Amino acid sequence: MKLDLLAIAAHPDDVELTCGGTLLKMAQRGYTTGILDLTAGEMGTRGTPETRAKEAARAAKILKVAWRGTLGVADSDVEATRQNKLRLAKVIRELRPRTVILPYWEARHPDHYHASALGYEGCFLAGLKQLPLDGEPYRPFKILYATSFEGMPPTFVVDVTKQYEARRRAILAYGSQFRPAKSERKQRVYLAIDELDAKMDLLARHYGQMIGVRYGEPFLQKEMMRVEDVVELGVRSI
Repeated sequence: MKLDLLAIAAHPDDVELTCGGTLLKMAQRGYTTGILDLTAGEMGTRGTPETRAKEAARAAKILKVAWRGTLGVADSDVEATRQNKLRLAKVIRELRPRTVILPYWEARHPDHYHASALGYEGCFLAGLKQLPLDGEPYRPFKILYATSFEGMPPTFVVDVTKQYEARRRAILAYGSQFRPAKSERKQRVYLAIDELDAKMDLLARHYGQMIGVRYGEPFLQKEMMRVEDVVELGVRSI
């Protein structure tokens, strides 16, 4: 399978929270999209890997992704090791995505910022001809960084107003995380995930307002953007 767009993140539900609306929008435009979860989320306080795998499959169906897989890295131990980079490079060679979305390279959770480094380096290695790895050398054309968790100034924002309700259903498909039983809610320690759904809704409205729409998802790219038509640029200035 060849993908147009592949989103890579540390845990199941990370993609849904940060760029799920964009994935759905691109699928609706006819692009072939996919999600690669680096871990199965087995270290999460709630839910089992088996439960989360079923939830991830339901979420993927809602977002209309053509492919979803798990790299098999240990949760809470995401690192840009040689072994992990080679495993990821093999997947990149198999899927040959034109565009890859990665987590932003600074984060509260170590798995998230390590996922960013692992994703970039795996994509780079996939293009090395002399790499002792099956498959034809291949390197994605564009790497984007989802910045919703961190609130960094984005390069651009995607209008996901029409996709937002489906994005939220994809997030809530993770019932073990966002709709836990009452017995699971009585935790003695604070869980950041308890307020995450509401926080991401607030951020999506914030970035949407920045571009004059109801909901938006922010992205950052390291390269300067190229613009051909300065007359038809969106978002009113005055």
